[in-house]
Amino acid sequence: MHIKEFGELSRTELSQLVNQGTLYRAKKNNKLALRMNYSTKQTIKQLLVVRLHLLVVLSCVGLALVGQVPESSGGWLACPPTVVSLRQGQAGGKRTHGARPRKSWGWLRQGWRVPAGRSLMMGLLWLGSGQVGSMWLLGLPGLVWLWQQSRWVWPGLGREPEWRLLGWLLWQGQRLVVVSYLGLMVEGWLRGESLGKPLTGSWEISLGCLACTQRASYGRNEPWVQVERQADGSYYAEMCGHFSLRVSGDEPFRMRLLILFLRWLEVAGPERVIGRTRDDRAPFVRQTQIAEWFEVRQPNVSRWERYWLAGNWPDLLSLKSGAVLTSEVRAEIIAVCAAFPWWNIQQVHTHLRQQGHAITHHQVRQVFEESGWGQLRQELQRRYQVKADCFRPRDGWLVSQLLGQVETLLARLEAGAPLTPQEQVSLTEVQKLAAEAGVTGPPPVKALPWLLRVEQLLFGQWQTMTDEQVRCIYCGSTHVVRKSNKPRLKRYYDPQGQGQVQTVEVYRYYCRNRACDKGSFTHLPPGLTPYSPYRTETKLLALQMYGWGYSTYRRTGQALGVSSMTVYFWVSAWGHELLPVAALFGLVKSSGVVGIDEKYVLVPKNDKPADKMRRWMYVYLAVDVYTYDLLHLAIYAHNDKDNALAFLLALRAKGYQPRVVVTDLRRDYGGDIARVFPQATHHECIFHALQEVGRTCRKLYGADYAQTQPEVEQLRQNIVAIFQAKTKRTAQKRYDQVTTLRQQFVQDKAEAVVIFDFLERHWPQLVNAIESELIPRTNNAVEMVIRRFDQHYQNFCGFENIESAHLYLAVFEKLYRFTPFSDDAQPAIRGKCPLQLAGYDISQMPMTALCHGLSLDWPLEMTQNDVPN
Repeated sequence: MHIKEFGELSRTELSQLVNQGTLYRAKKNNKLALRMNYSTKQTIKQLLVVRLHLLVVLSCVGLALVGQVPESSGGWLACPPTVVSLRQGQAGGKRTHGARPRKSWGWLRQGWRVPAGRSLMMGLLWLGSGQVGSMWLLGLPGLVWLWQQSRWVWPGLGREPEWRLLGWLLWQGQRLVVVSYLGLMVEGWLRGESLGKPLTGSWEISLGCLACTQRASYGRNEPWVQVERQADGSYYAEMCGHFSLRVSGDEPFRMRLLILFLRWLEVAGPERVIGRTRDDRAPFVRQTQIAEWFEVRQPNVSRWERYWLAGNWPDLLSLKSGAVLTSEVRAEIIAVCAAFPWWNIQQVHTHLRQQGHAITHHQVRQVFEESGWGQLRQELQRRYQVKADCFRPRDGWLVSQLLGQVETLLARLEAGAPLTPQEQVSLTEVQKLAAEAGVTGPPPVKALPWLLRVEQLLFGQWQTMTDEQVRCIYCGSTHVVRKSNKPRLKRYYDPQGQGQVQTVEVYRYYCRNRACDKGSFTHLPPGLTPYSPYRTETKLLALQMYGWGYSTYRRTGQALGVSSMTVYFWVSAWGHELLPVAALFGLVKSSGVVGIDEKYVLVPKNDKPADKMRRWMYVYLAVDVYTYDLLHLAIYAHNDKDNALAFLLALRAKGYQPRVVVTDLRRDYGGDIARVFPQATHHECIFHALQEVGRTCRKLYGADYAQTQPEVEQLRQNIVAIFQAKTKRTAQKRYDQVTTLRQQFVQDKAEAVVIFDFLERHWPQLVNAIESELIPRTNNAVEMVIRRFDQHYQNFCGFENIESAHLYLAVFEKLYRFTPFSDDAQPAIRGKCPLQLAGYDISQMPMTALCHGLSLDWPLEMTQNDVPN
């Protein structure tokens, strides 16, 4: 059809022609698509056949190289593969084969600089990360560059999918290696390392660096350790992965442990003949390498291994010196220590060097530590005085041990529990040590037989006996039998006969009471005492004249017609023990507020060491503040913390548990009171505190400071006003006002700081008495008892020895507790004795009448019941 004819067609004809052309083109395209789809399927099929055949060929070649040719390989090689063209020709065009890329060979010659730079960078990263991995990894950038250039040399190979996959894996591997080395470098910098070198003075060994393929062979990608116990009882450990071990290089023992650990590492493989050890092993690390790494001699490494195998731990544990400390050297050092136990390490080392022994100071110190001699010497120095001329326990340590045991015994006694085996052993050890040191307490004074009879008479019930039965003079039992039918003659002075000697027949009796520790006794008529010709009335009258009349031994002896020494023996015999209140009345009573103070007395003969205060000792007194009862008193050689603790423990042993303890300003009492009586409140006497403030002002500013420096006197009056307050709030306000003056007084005189420091230190123990109905402000009760003690003590002009001092203190306690206060005393205590104020019933006890100064008109025979309550 011509064009001009096309223009002449009608619109309907033109539309039909267009539709016919469109349908024709659609059919043609459909045929072409079907043909192309069939061609693609054929291509993929042929491609899979070629790749599979190639894989089989490569597998057979690889197996042949390792010496394992498969039996069916001949069949595969006999059928050559069909060659299939993977390229389709272009329609209407001419296809070109072997076209070269536009890149020139000159560019290829210059492109090697990029992989070389990358390899150099990876080498630096490898060094900085601690040389982890193989050096072959540094050639990875060159391998990637060769892969990239192969597509220009062999274009057909570069378009294959396997080749492109291999290139992608190489590129990703290169990136992974770079990132890993960067991470290792950062980790090393954070640990203080530089370029893979460890910290100064330490050893670092990388163990078990295995490739990822080796880890994959075990089925794990992370490091692991596995330990198994073998049938013979040994342990087998297996490790896989990268491990690091850091050991300090300045300690020989840790270095030796690292060396032994490395020498015990073994790897799987053919057994090595050369370099095997004594126990038939082939270590992975050789001794030559150990000697080079650690800079030690190879024989030393062999010696350490021998010590390990033999279990010779003392020789292996040469911690402080690089030289081996042998048993012979150790024995020499110990021999010197035993010969001179008071020498220190330096003295022992100097002595050995003078004798020609090549022994270091570190070796001597090591022997001190390993043998236990150093610790033993410290304990000996703490407990004993170890010198060339003496070896004896230290008094302070022995006293502390004894007091600790007393405290333990009291705690067990109060809890009603027996001692544990450990406490019994400790108590026995302390007792034996005290006996060896000669510091055991003296045995109690044995009471005279006549005194026991008189004590039972005075401290028993005042009742007349009518049964006329014979009773044991020791236990009061009536279960007695006569020892013999032949009487004995008892001689005594008859007071009605003006001192004439009289005789009376008496009999000996057996006491059948199993609880009585006396086998026999003499039954005497009333008024007579064993082993003494003087009647009971005479002895009691001597005690009454001396104690109640504040007399002396000489005057009492003149009044009774006996010598002064006889009166001394009669009176001092009452001091063989303190008044047993708990046993006498069955209980102890107290207001709960106890005052404690001391008084120094003269005792020329004692066991104190020679010094300027040797002749003086200290009497401690514990007094009930509200009843004035003398709860306990004792004499000690020193006025220190240990003696204060011993006195408080003795007070607690008597059964007293005070709620408040009042003392003077001694600081030793604070910790001891909290230790012995943790529930008690410690209060310090305000009167003593104000006295101390006045003394300090006179010492700093002179005796006439009130006239010369009135501001100081005003400060003292302000301090006095603090403790005159009625409430704690007012006292605290006044105290704060005084403390604001601190800076002013210290600037004028630096020594004035002691006034404010003293007030600040004692303030908590002083202010607790204000606005309290229980805590007294002062310790006047104890001061009053001390004044009463002085009235008797002044007649002595000092005690002769410590034994006589103990006797007199017990006499004073009995007389004071039973003697009533005078009629001019306080109305609340007037005419009553301390025991009556404490609440004890002593109305039926003859001792009460004796200390009241009454006549001796009472029965002279003891009663059946000795305990009045």
